[in-house]
Amino acid sequence: MSANSGNLPLIIRQLGVQDYSPVYQLMKNTVDRRDNSSADEIWLLQHNPVFTQGQAGKAEHIVAPGTIPVVQSDRGGQVTYHGPGQITAYLLIDLKRRKIGVRDLVSLIEQAVVCTLNHWGVKASPRRDAPGVYVENGKKIASLGLRIRKGHSYHGLNLNIAMDMTPWQRINPCGLGVEMTQLADLVNPVPGIQQVSDKLSEYLGRGLGTQDFQVITDHAFSESTYFRL
Repeated sequence: MSANSGNLPLIIRQLGVQDYSPVYQLMKNTVDRRDNSSADEIWLLQHNPVFTQGQAGKAEHIVAPGTIPVVQSDRGGQVTYHGPGQITAYLLIDLKRRKIGVRDLVSLIEQAVVCTLNHWGVKASPRRDAPGVYVENGKKIASLGLRIRKGHSYHGLNLNIAMDMTPWQRINPCGLGVEMTQLADLVNPVPGIQQVSDKLSEYLGRGLGTQDFQVITDHAFSESTYFRL
């Protein structure tokens, strides 16, 4: 499934806690600027509280947002919630260079989450009828939504670790009427965000067929620093 991506490393950016809209805009700008010399990247971060509505989103699935902002997004899928205590992983991947299709990418993301959860003794699996990862009681623990432009992916996944779960009750998550859960409800002690992020990035890298990582920590992430303008 994976292909030779030259001598380019897979860049893992650890970005701390960020507002959604600036990161979303930067993802789009990054795709516009990518060329054959651009390394593939995975951005690992947490977002400040926000609901995002994907391209398939329906207004009635946002039940009572209250003071939490709602942002329209060009990713696939419907409405989801982002907040501290949840790992968001954005995958900026050159699919043509790696010779993988969109379905391949979705599958390897789901499998990376499954393997990450299994590492902490949690049994989980994807569903054929709805992207994401679900635990044995049918509750959803990870959401997935991608966009492909010019043969490059952006957006990615959310994995609930130890967060305030009450905002999920204000929406119909992904339009499925499914109950959400998190790692903190399933294991004790709960691993830290960094521990889970490291393990998730390891499995994502394996799925992409690479073991050459370059890790960059940048909690002051911005477009000017990213592009070094």
